[in-house]
Amino acid sequence: MSRVILTVNGKRHTVDVEPDTPLLWAIRESIGLTGTKFGCGIGQCGACTVHLDGAAVRSCQLPVSLVAGKSITTIEGLSPDQTAAAHPVQKAWIEEDVPQCGYCQSGQIMAAAALLAKNPHPSDADIDAAMTNICRCGTYNRIRRGIKRAAKEVRS
Repeated sequence: MSRVILTVNGKRHTVDVEPDTPLLWAIRESIGLTGTKFGCGIGQCGACTVHLDGAAVRSCQLPVSLVAGKSITTIEGLSPDQTAAAHPVQKAWIEEDVPQCGYCQSGQIMAAAALLAKNPHPSDADIDAAMTNICRCGTYNRIRRGIKRAAKEVRS
């Protein structure tokens, strides 16, 4: 075991884990933030998506030893004041009734937020290229509508 200092949602956390522990498990088990989900465990589905220095990454395959000193944002930190100022993507997800079962949605929201931070005017092709997360319920059309709705708010 080693001590790793992680900055998650703007707060420093000291965790005692093996250096090769996936970030997902440090976030969920050591820090106690369970909004980031375990899906496939091989970095394919995207349920575990978080932001690392603003970029969407799959946390199930990312060892904590590679992220010390970097800024990590989970779904819980996307909008620090969830009641008064939800992130535009979170608002759009509600307005477009995007989730069905909801399991993949924290990862979908994190991927969409990273896309809009980088590209506030995404085309359908941009959305397709960035949104590689898997939704077992197949809500891809609602996800696209949610991103387009959120893009309008991000731009204004």
